[in-house]
Amino acid sequence: MTSQPTPRHLLRTSDIRTSQIESILNKAQVYKDMRHREILRNKTIITIFFENSTRTLSSFEIAAKRLSADVVRLDVSKSSTAKGESISDTAANLNAMNPSAIIIRHKNAGAGYYLKSQVSCPIINGGDGAHAHPTQALLDLLTLKEHFGNDLNNLKGKKIAIIGDIKNSRVANSNIELLTRFGMEVILVAPPHFIPPTTLRVSHNLRQIAKEVDVFMSLRTQTERHDKQIYGSLKDYAAQYCLTPEILGDREVIVLHPGPVHRNIDIDDEVLKDARCKVLEQVTNGVCVRMAVLEFCICA
Repeated sequence: MTSQPTPRHLLRTSDIRTSQIESILNKAQVYKDMRHREILRNKTIITIFFENSTRTLSSFEIAAKRLSADVVRLDVSKSSTAKGESISDTAANLNAMNPSAIIIRHKNAGAGYYLKSQVSCPIINGGDGAHAHPTQALLDLLTLKEHFGNDLNNLKGKKIAIIGDIKNSRVANSNIELLTRFGMEVILVAPPHFIPPTTLRVSHNLRQIAKEVDVFMSLRTQTERHDKQIYGSLKDYAAQYCLTPEILGDREVIVLHPGPVHRNIDIDDEVLKDARCKVLEQVTNGVCVRMAVLEFCICA
């Protein structure tokens, strides 16, 4: 009796080797022609999002459909989990339907790790608590690659300021692991209560470090993850950490943000209209990266 191959999961960026990341990004760039493929025809992908999402959920579903997969979205509010069914039983029932992959988002860190022990198909993490968001980091890396001459080697020595609620950010965690692996210097910029324990360089003054960085990555202030309000007001926060035309100056820098953007809190309206702001390019790259990730996980 032949044993089943181990599913190829993507739960955090450290799950994939550098050579695999390069292959995923190269394939994502092929997919930027926006053509439909037959690669996942007759494959069924289930999306189960226990937290709200616009970009990630729609991006994964568009990616799957561009590869000709069938997509089943499990409506958590109407599912048996809302009636008290455990995630373990939900996983067992989904697995019994023989899906080709399950994409999950959950408020609890590590939910994907638990789920993978219950199923026999790949699990792809669409974000778990404040832990990880691997496909967001991959699409950010692709955006950086394209900006810096389409060569990952050009990222070495470049400086990126990650700004905002780093302590509660799964996007920050995944980007820190991925971008430092490719030689970027990450500087964490935030009020003291937004900084987790770290060995990275830290600054509480955005204006002070602005002139030395090549990339600004602003994060959303994740009020839903705070037990209590930990700053005077969003206006006070924005006065120090909102990206404005004054902070960017006329330098050759770029601005990234995982969305949703809190306008004039994370990024000023004028900066969002600036050609150096790559937010919409990130969204485009997100579909292509997720196409490549689905192929990578399912067609292993």
